[in-house]
Amino acid sequence: MDFATFEKIAKNTVSEEGVCARFYDRAVKSGVLDKNGLPVFDNVCYVEIRFKDNNAEIFDQPATEDKIKRFPAEYARYQLARKQISEGKPLEQFAFLTVAEIETLKARGIFTVEALAALSDEKAGELDVEKERDLAVKFVEQAKGNVAVSIWQKKEEQFVQKINLLEAKIKELSRLRAKKKKE
Repeated sequence: MDFATFEKIAKNTVSEEGVCARFYDRAVKSGVLDKNGLPVFDNVCYVEIRFKDNNAEIFDQPATEDKIKRFPAEYARYQLARKQISEGKPLEQFAFLTVAEIETLKARGIFTVEALAALSDEKAGELDVEKERDLAVKFVEQAKGNVAVSIWQKKEEQFVQKINLLEAKIKELSRLRAKKKKE
């Protein structure tokens, strides 16, 4: 995890006073149907804008270049989260964390289990996430042991493919044999 990038983002936050923005991905119907007649969805970057002391007004809209320029630190945080998640497992999939712990970690620039496990003891102490880090380290260590299971699954898939191919050949040979007997 590149905490230097996150710390730079956090220090250079020039958000508007009393305004909070959050960029996120939303699934939006594309207007296209697949071959089964079901809707196709696209990922679209949205921005949610909230105003301090005004819970009634929440603006939630597709992110435009104007909004990205208006909230550069928030957009940089969104990009960092996307980068981390593309390289690891999102914290939401880590059953050992509560929703509050997940949000706390995200506020500290940690978006994946791997990034959490990669924290040094010193950094985890600084961020006050030692307990969460220990859980993530144990989880990642156990996941490494699952490599054997993954290899076994690949071999099983190969065997299933081979069996299906042989069954198809047997059917074809049986069909040809039956056809030959009729002649």
